[in-house]
Amino acid sequence: MKVLVLGSGAREHALVRSLSADPAVDAVIAAPGNPGIAALALCRDIEGGPTSPKGVVALATELGVDLVVVGPEAPLVAGVTDALVAEGIACFGPTAEAARLEGSKSFAKDVMSAAEVPTGLAHVCSTLAEVEDALDAFGAPHVVKEDGLAAGKGVVVTSERQVALAHAAACLAKPDGRVVIEEFLDGPEVSLFCLCDGTTAVPLVPAQDFKRVGDDDAGPNTGGMGAYSPLPWAPVDLAADVVARVAQPTLDEMRRRGTPFVGVLFVGLALTSRGPRVIEFNARFGDPETQVVLARLETPLAQLLLAAATGRLIDVDPLRWRDNAAVTVVVAAENYPAAPRTGDPIDGLTDEGDTIDAGEGTAYVLHAGTALDDDGVLVSAGGRVLSVVGTGPTLEQARHRAYAAVGRIELAGSHHRTDIARRAIDGEVSVPG
Repeated sequence: MKVLVLGSGAREHALVRSLSADPAVDAVIAAPGNPGIAALALCRDIEGGPTSPKGVVALATELGVDLVVVGPEAPLVAGVTDALVAEGIACFGPTAEAARLEGSKSFAKDVMSAAEVPTGLAHVCSTLAEVEDALDAFGAPHVVKEDGLAAGKGVVVTSERQVALAHAAACLAKPDGRVVIEEFLDGPEVSLFCLCDGTTAVPLVPAQDFKRVGDDDAGPNTGGMGAYSPLPWAPVDLAADVVARVAQPTLDEMRRRGTPFVGVLFVGLALTSRGPRVIEFNARFGDPETQVVLARLETPLAQLLLAAATGRLIDVDPLRWRDNAAVTVVVAAENYPAAPRTGDPIDGLTDEGDTIDAGEGTAYVLHAGTALDDDGVLVSAGGRVLSVVGTGPTLEQARHRAYAAVGRIELAGSHHRTDIARRAIDGEVSVPG
């Protein structure tokens, strides 16, 4: 099998790493990829970029790939899957219409309502006066979400009314700008990926990510500063419950509308005192949760994704998981998420560019925002620069290895959270009720 992966971040590096280990895979190509991915796979540019359906089809045809795996959300909303399927090329990722589950928060709420999926109450607002009324209706803490794509940074949760209004005003100032004001959901958050073939949903293991930039959830939201799996505090039947109450009803509703959903239905949950409630849907693998989930997956990934892309998930054997834990810590550039500084040299990785000595074992590094300068030196090229993954027989050992490896990385001005998975290990996370 020959697989083409679209994207250039740590999520795509994790996908390439797992796909390359599948015995059924002869070659993996990434477009455009990054320096870390280049150590595992051929990296190619796409004419017009990954959001160009014409360019993606041309490259997939030239390479003769058997499967295209779309990493980020923008190519999905741009219709890359539609173009590939029209040419008879298998693609793991939803069509543009189905990807509206992520591309439009209001559309997702409409689908959830029709499918009777448990979620928070919400108001869709197109004027600041409507926003003010909605904020009054729900009270603080205020949850304000940009209706369209925002690369994981379109949500503000705040107890300060003026902060909520300012974010809403910025969203409304954009062309066709709308915002969704939601009730605040109590309880710990969980990310659950469900692989879908339009009819069947197969859950992966749950993970928890950390959106705020600082320890103890201080500071603004980011694309994600770390994640861990498993979740020792979560109900043992959580994945099955979410499939029954959320994923399957959503698939059924999307199929009823004539837009079957194929790809990853990323269910963001709050485990509230009233039971699990959906915070949001995404239409692709999440970053950085993918890094820890795939670190635990033993079932060959490529054959699994091809089965989803071709409507054959019903024939897949039960997934196999490694009996271990995984923790990933994001190393971010100075001044991330505001205006990250780029171009700084990165030191501390091995010659292979992937593994790193963690003292008691080896962790590995997934590249997110990196590049090679004119002299071939690895430098920072984005806000989230690296994802450092530690694994071990326990969550505590996985966390120790991840942070030991982070401590060996040298990047001027960089920062990272120091509390990833700490509260779970200390038994401080619980589900209300």
